[in-house]
Amino acid sequence: MFKASNQKEVSTKLTKGLLDVIVLQLLSLEAMHGYQLIIKLRKNFGVYFGPSTIYPLLSTLEKKGFIDSKWDMSYERPRKIYRLTADGQSALNFTGESLAIICRKITLEPTHEQNTTDITC
Repeated sequence: MFKASNQKEVSTKLTKGLLDVIVLQLLSLEAMHGYQLIIKLRKNFGVYFGPSTIYPLLSTLEKKGFIDSKWDMSYERPRKIYRLTADGQSALNFTGESLAIICRKITLEPTHEQNTTDITC
């Protein structure tokens, strides 16, 4: 049986590897500030990504045109609110399609030489 510690490690690696896609997906659901993203990531994926990871990623996504931001001054402290752009939605759609293709390729009938297990995507 696959140990829980190994499951956590695999889950964490996948989350880290897909962090930009996950952030785009979260922002497709609602605009939010960086700290909200940190909380949602931890709550939904059980992995803590701190400000030193999230804010540079947000800056990179903004430079690529996948998200934009504006300052919300209605809080006690001003907060930069991020939202998905049309280009970001296109990138998210393309990534989803690409992941579906990858999942289909790794779940194909194994040949006689292969000894694989089913992966559900």
